[in-house]
Amino acid sequence: MSNEEIEPGSPKDWLRHAFSDLELAHIAPNEKILLEDLCFHAQQASEKALKAVLIANGIPYPKTHNIRTLLELLPQNVTPSQEIQGASILTDYAVISRYPGDFEPVTEDEHQEAFRLAESVVKWAEGIIKGMKRV
Repeated sequence: MSNEEIEPGSPKDWLRHAFSDLELAHIAPNEKILLEDLCFHAQQASEKALKAVLIANGIPYPKTHNIRTLLELLPQNVTPSQEIQGASILTDYAVISRYPGDFEPVTEDEHQEAFRLAESVVKWAEGIIKGMKRV
Protein backbone atom coordinates (compact mmCIF):
# COMPACT_ATOMS: atom_id res chain seq x y z
CA MET A 1 0.00 0.00 0.00
CA SER A 2 1.28 3.46 -0.84
CA ASN A 3 1.43 6.44 1.50
CA GLU A 4 -1.47 8.15 -0.29
CA GLU A 5 -4.09 10.03 1.73
CA ILE A 6 -6.33 7.35 3.18
CA GLU A 7 -9.71 8.14 4.68
CA PRO A 8 -9.95 6.83 8.26
CA GLY A 9 -12.19 3.78 8.51
CA SER A 10 -12.20 3.22 4.75
CA PRO A 11 -11.48 -0.18 3.21
CA LYS A 12 -7.99 1.07 2.29
CA ASP A 13 -7.44 2.10 5.90
CA TRP A 14 -8.49 -1.36 7.12
CA LEU A 15 -6.13 -2.91 4.55
CA ARG A 16 -3.31 -0.66 5.73
CA HIS A 17 -3.82 -2.04 9.23
CA ALA A 18 -4.04 -5.59 7.88
CA PHE A 19 -0.69 -5.17 6.13
CA SER A 20 0.83 -3.81 9.35
CA ASP A 21 -0.35 -6.86 11.29
CA LEU A 22 0.95 -9.09 8.50
CA GLU A 23 4.40 -7.52 8.86
CA LEU A 24 4.29 -8.04 12.62
CA ALA A 25 3.27 -11.68 12.08
CA HIS A 26 6.37 -12.16 9.95
CA ILE A 27 8.90 -10.95 12.52
CA ALA A 28 11.59 -13.52 13.17
CA PRO A 29 10.87 -15.12 16.53
CA ASN A 30 13.45 -15.09 19.29
CA GLU A 31 13.50 -15.99 22.98
CA LYS A 32 11.56 -12.81 23.86
CA ILE A 33 8.91 -13.04 21.13
CA LEU A 34 6.27 -15.71 21.52
CA LEU A 35 5.04 -17.56 18.45
CA GLU A 36 1.54 -17.20 19.91
CA ASP A 37 1.83 -13.43 19.60
CA LEU A 38 3.01 -13.66 16.00
CA CYS A 39 0.06 -15.92 15.22
CA PHE A 40 -2.25 -13.39 16.88
CA HIS A 41 -1.04 -10.81 14.36
CA ALA A 42 -1.67 -13.28 11.52
CA GLN A 43 -5.25 -13.64 12.75
CA GLN A 44 -5.62 -9.88 13.07
CA ALA A 45 -4.31 -9.34 9.54
CA SER A 46 -6.91 -11.76 8.18
CA GLU A 47 -9.72 -10.30 10.26
CA LYS A 48 -8.97 -6.73 9.20
CA ALA A 49 -8.60 -7.70 5.54
CA LEU A 50 -11.98 -9.43 5.56
CA LYS A 51 -13.58 -6.47 7.30
CA ALA A 52 -12.09 -4.22 4.58
CA VAL A 53 -13.88 -6.30 1.93
CA LEU A 54 -17.12 -6.18 3.89
CA ILE A 55 -16.88 -2.39 4.32
CA ALA A 56 -16.11 -1.97 0.60
CA ASN A 57 -19.30 -3.88 -0.16
CA GLY A 58 -21.40 -1.94 2.35
CA ILE A 59 -21.97 -5.00 4.53
CA PRO A 60 -22.25 -4.44 8.30
CA TYR A 61 -20.52 -6.98 10.51
CA PRO A 62 -20.70 -7.82 14.21
CA LYS A 63 -17.84 -7.13 16.59
CA THR A 64 -16.13 -10.47 16.25
CA HIS A 65 -12.73 -12.07 15.85
CA ASN A 66 -14.30 -15.13 14.21
CA ILE A 67 -12.91 -15.49 10.70
CA ARG A 68 -15.62 -18.01 9.69
CA THR A 69 -18.34 -15.52 10.68
CA LEU A 70 -16.74 -12.82 8.52
CA LEU A 71 -16.34 -15.19 5.57
CA GLU A 72 -20.03 -16.11 5.79
CA LEU A 73 -20.98 -12.43 5.49
CA LEU A 74 -19.20 -11.94 2.15
CA PRO A 75 -21.56 -11.11 -0.73
CA GLN A 76 -22.38 -13.84 -3.24
CA ASN A 77 -20.33 -12.16 -5.95
CA VAL A 78 -17.19 -12.45 -3.78
CA THR A 79 -16.19 -16.08 -3.65
CA PRO A 80 -13.19 -16.94 -1.49
CA SER A 81 -11.07 -19.92 -2.49
CA GLN A 82 -10.73 -22.99 -0.29
CA GLU A 83 -7.42 -21.60 0.97
CA ILE A 84 -9.03 -18.33 2.02
CA GLN A 85 -11.85 -20.23 3.70
CA GLY A 86 -9.21 -22.33 5.46
CA ALA A 87 -8.00 -19.19 7.22
CA SER A 88 -10.90 -19.70 9.63
CA ILE A 89 -8.48 -21.83 11.68
CA LEU A 90 -6.73 -18.58 12.63
CA THR A 91 -9.65 -17.66 14.88
CA ASP A 92 -8.12 -19.64 17.75
CA TYR A 93 -5.16 -17.25 17.79
CA ALA A 94 -7.44 -14.28 18.45
CA VAL A 95 -8.01 -15.04 22.12
CA ILE A 96 -7.10 -18.52 23.34
CA SER A 97 -3.34 -18.36 22.82
CA ARG A 98 -2.94 -14.66 23.62
CA TYR A 99 -2.98 -15.13 27.34
CA PRO A 100 -1.13 -17.55 29.60
CA GLY A 101 -3.09 -20.71 30.09
CA ASP A 102 -3.35 -24.41 29.67
CA PHE A 103 -2.71 -24.93 25.96
CA GLU A 104 -0.04 -26.46 23.79
CA PRO A 105 2.62 -23.96 22.72
CA VAL A 106 2.51 -22.90 19.07
CA THR A 107 5.16 -24.56 16.92
CA GLU A 108 7.27 -22.88 14.25
CA ASP A 109 5.38 -24.89 11.59
CA GLU A 110 2.06 -23.60 12.95
CA HIS A 111 3.42 -20.06 12.91
CA GLN A 112 4.57 -20.42 9.30
CA GLU A 113 1.17 -21.79 8.27
CA ALA A 114 -0.63 -18.97 10.10
CA PHE A 115 1.51 -16.41 8.30
CA ARG A 116 0.98 -18.10 4.93
CA LEU A 117 -2.79 -18.13 5.37
CA ALA A 118 -2.88 -14.52 6.56
CA GLU A 119 -0.74 -13.39 3.65
CA SER A 120 -3.14 -15.13 1.24
CA VAL A 121 -6.18 -13.46 2.82
CA VAL A 122 -4.63 -9.98 2.84
CA LYS A 123 -3.45 -10.19 -0.76
CA TRP A 124 -6.81 -11.64 -1.84
CA ALA A 125 -8.66 -8.79 -0.10
CA GLU A 126 -6.35 -6.22 -1.65
CA GLY A 127 -7.13 -7.63 -5.09
CA ILE A 128 -10.87 -7.52 -4.41
CA ILE A 129 -10.72 -3.92 -3.26
CA LYS A 130 -8.43 -2.77 -6.07
CA GLY A 131 -10.85 -4.36 -8.54
CA MET A 132 -13.76 -2.30 -7.27
CA LYS A 133 -14.50 1.00 -9.01
CA ARG A 134 -14.68 3.26 -5.97
CA VAL A 135 -13.77 2.37 -2.43
